[in-house]
Amino acid sequence: MHLDVIDLRRFYYRTPLGRATQRSLQDAIRALWPDVSGETVAGFGFAAPLLRPFLKEAARVICLMPAPQGVCRWPPEGPNASVLTDETHWPLTAGQVDRLIVAHALETSERPGALLEEMHRVLAPEGKAIVIAPNRTGMWARSDATPFGHGRPYSASQLEATLRSHDFAPERTEAALYGPPSHRRYWLKTHRLWEGAGRRLDAQRLGGAVLVEATRRIYAMPRSGLKEKSLSPLEVLEGLAKPGGVRPAAGGGARPAGRGLTSRESGGRGLAERAAQGGRAVVRPLAWSQNSSPMPQDTPLHPPEPTPTDR
Repeated sequence: MHLDVIDLRRFYYRTPLGRATQRSLQDAIRALWPDVSGETVAGFGFAAPLLRPFLKEAARVICLMPAPQGVCRWPPEGPNASVLTDETHWPLTAGQVDRLIVAHALETSERPGALLEEMHRVLAPEGKAIVIAPNRTGMWARSDATPFGHGRPYSASQLEATLRSHDFAPERTEAALYGPPSHRRYWLKTHRLWEGAGRRLDAQRLGGAVLVEATRRIYAMPRSGLKEKSLSPLEVLEGLAKPGGVRPAAGGGARPAGRGLTSRESGGRGLAERAAQGGRAVVRPLAWSQNSSPMPQDTPLHPPEPTPTDR
């Protein structure tokens, strides 16, 4: 379930811990994206505090806020750049965004798979996205004093696997918020010290937030069709007997053409010879097949007439 935009704005802009959190996340993002000149940068969730460094540098900055969370005007000192949108249907064309920041969205989304598919749609080919989520092994996911204590926390490997399963290629992983999630003045004074020590030691497991930079994957279309052309002509009449040649028999052996013909074949041959002789009819006796038995000579052609006794 998404947090309310009023609570998020109060934490980031009206509490010392929220301002320190904003500064730490901005430094971590700047380390990944030092220059975005001439590009379109968008944020989803509550990414407004993290988009401010790009207002004067990027060609266009868009702040998308999901409907269950709510929307607020941003930036307050200039033209509005925020818009209320559905979680899985953003008012952007495909491939419009060059850089995308997702914060306080994936861990609270009821449909994380559909959200990742929408991120993949709006990103340009080879576009980059930074997904920020609570670190499962950090202290911030165990405290309700900050927005990072709500939703589903992720470890670095879990977040990378989730992005990889939706056609993203994880490239770099960073962490932030190494200090305790406390509003006490003592811990706030040492916040910068904790951040510097955590980055020098590369203790990502101790960070309160994990940041994964991923690139939209582009696959090459497979080539279809034949790999090689057939150079030999098609034998349409393959298997038919050639004139004057030897034709294979049904049993597997070979016999000369014209020998041992059946009555049907012999009749067809007689018609062909008559046509070759100018239309004169040539009467030839039927040739019996070698396999057929001879007709007995004493067999009458007609049955005998009945005798008076038979009547």
